[in-house]
Amino acid sequence: MRWLAPGADASVVLTHRPTECLARPADPDGAYLVELGRAAFRTPLLLGGQAARAGIDCETCHRGARNNPAFDFPGVSGAPGTADVTTSVLSSHRGDGIDNPKPIPNLSGPKSALKVSQDPSSPALEGFIHGIVTEEFDGDEPPPSVLRGLAAYVRALSPSACPTSPTEPVTAAGALADVRRTLQAALAATAHNDGASAALMVESARSQLGDIDERYAAPALAPQRAALERAAADLAAAESDARRGAPSAAASLTAWLAGEPSWSRVVVSAEPASLYDQAVLARAGR
Repeated sequence: MRWLAPGADASVVLTHRPTECLARPADPDGAYLVELGRAAFRTPLLLGGQAARAGIDCETCHRGARNNPAFDFPGVSGAPGTADVTTSVLSSHRGDGIDNPKPIPNLSGPKSALKVSQDPSSPALEGFIHGIVTEEFDGDEPPPSVLRGLAAYVRALSPSACPTSPTEPVTAAGALADVRRTLQAALAATAHNDGASAALMVESARSQLGDIDERYAAPALAPQRAALERAAADLAAAESDARRGAPSAAASLTAWLAGEPSWSRVVVSAEPASLYDQAVLARAGR
């Protein structure tokens, strides 16, 4: 709510989001990279620095991998929907001491409107994204496959792939589906013997569970929070195993995914009392 433009209705903005304009590649290797990139796009852990501490990820500015007209971050934005990418608020590398926010580009719009070539034969996009992560946001060096995945994800965004509806509801079921999708990317990374990418995916899933937990803030929703916290804790061993490249990581992830429906029902069933509900969120913001 603190990052929304004055006058923006949080009960609408935070319960609906732009639909994703993603054309998934048909080939398995391309699809794998896109899934890595999609998950990395949605975690603050990729960016590091002040952004990670504030909970900012690529999705913050590019909701649904588009743009975000309601974004208004103190010290970073000018007019709503803008960001200063050379501010020392977020970067120790690129701060230029000049307040020069620019409109956030729509990554799902025409490729010709974007300033960096997305030609797959050119490394320009990978270089640009690397600079965003490590310099613009002070993040750590991303795993090579994750960097390639981020570029593959952005290349796979297309106006022709946009759904008929420009928006969709933000729901607990949808958020949990993204957690499962992220962990399936982690499983795929273990199959590629890529422990660093798998560990980042598991970290990302744990962060996503934390985001869901925030929506269940009411005292009466303590059982739902407990279920989410247990689920996140249960991924800790898989994250450690993945980071070490241990074969047990895949078994742990498979077991977690198999058990997820048994506890997530209680979370989804309580959604009408949570901050996923538009009326509940409206009351909380008064």
